[in-house]
Amino acid sequence: MNAYGNMLLIAMPGFLLLIFAETFWGWWKYGEHQPIIDTVSSLTSGMTNILKSTLGLTIIIVSYGWMVKHFSLVQWPKTAIWPYLITFLFFDFTGYWIHRMEHRVNFFWNHHIVHHSSEQFNLPCALRQEIAAFTNIFTIVMVPLALVGIQGEVLAIVGPIHLFSQFWYHTRYIGRLGFLEYVIVTPSHHRVHHAMNDIYMDKNYGQIFIIWDRLFGTFQEELTTEPCVYGMRRPAQTWNPFIINFKHLWQLMKDAGRTQNLRDKLRIWFMPTGWRPADVAEKYPVFTISEMNELKKYDPVYSNRFRTFSVIHLTVIFILLCFLFFRFGEISKTEALINGILLMLAIFGFTALLDKKTYGFVSMIAIGIGAAIFCFVNGDWFGLNTFLNFGSLMVAFYFVISAAIAALFYKYEFQASSEFSPIETA
Repeated sequence: MNAYGNMLLIAMPGFLLLIFAETFWGWWKYGEHQPIIDTVSSLTSGMTNILKSTLGLTIIIVSYGWMVKHFSLVQWPKTAIWPYLITFLFFDFTGYWIHRMEHRVNFFWNHHIVHHSSEQFNLPCALRQEIAAFTNIFTIVMVPLALVGIQGEVLAIVGPIHLFSQFWYHTRYIGRLGFLEYVIVTPSHHRVHHAMNDIYMDKNYGQIFIIWDRLFGTFQEELTTEPCVYGMRRPAQTWNPFIINFKHLWQLMKDAGRTQNLRDKLRIWFMPTGWRPADVAEKYPVFTISEMNELKKYDPVYSNRFRTFSVIHLTVIFILLCFLFFRFGEISKTEALINGILLMLAIFGFTALLDKKTYGFVSMIAIGIGAAIFCFVNGDWFGLNTFLNFGSLMVAFYFVISAAIAALFYKYEFQASSEFSPIETA
């Protein structure tokens, strides 16, 4: 866990630099301006994902270490390169099929929906990763690796490399790449994957190699005659990563409870994505885009002051997140868990405020009070005072001030806005 945190300390600044570079290029070359709040939402989604991953908030049904111990048939020299190459290729092959299943099965779509929730296609949207899976059910597909003696340490190295290698192709600013289009996943291929046009739906599931799509009939080339329209047929209509992650699951639960057909109550979970029982679909219609011109992008109006506050607040949370990873191995697991939960609550309140929800404002107030009480009772913010005099006081002061600022936006901007939404959750 500490090693993964250290890798993130290196990777996250690199991702941010690439995001800044893409934003600058779009402005300088094409005069485009990336939607700030959409980018903020994408970054908070990435933060929640890495918090969940590093804090181990997953129920382990069967551990990979246990499988290696009981099923391993091969012993590799520690210096062998083959285990790493085999693992990378295996990750990509199984990743293709898992990805395909996530798109095509109602229940598993909930694990992947957040990644497609942005109505933009840019590097920040690559960071929209799930927090909705609470079990390691897909570990079972790693049995072949266990059989051939691939140790867990290899997976710990190859896994992040395979995941981080999928970041770069989430951009509109890189065109066709010649012969590479036949071998690896390129931005052109992945633009198709993120598009919801009829011809592009459920295509190009590959993660590193595009050969799997070409082999198994799911490849679609990007067409100059069909511009990609990004987003989902059932738009998320929220910036809150927690709501996005569980929105589809909540819909499935409601539909399963409402239908009068017992068979439908059971099969809804395993039917194709988007399927609903006939009686429920008729009585409780859900808005679904059928024509591309029906898409109205989620774009609430914000003042420049609020956008500036949002960027500052996100930056503070990001710095505190980096500090948590920096302190891994120095603080106890309980302290790390408490720290992570506090940051998750801060992200929830902040993104709910972005949605102009009353509970967002209330959450910001509660977090400000909670952070101040925590720092006062403990006398420190997880060891920050060791590196910065009065560091915990600064953290407490910032969260209290940010809560007060949120109250001002709530009173003078949001309540006066026709878009203000005091009750709805999405």
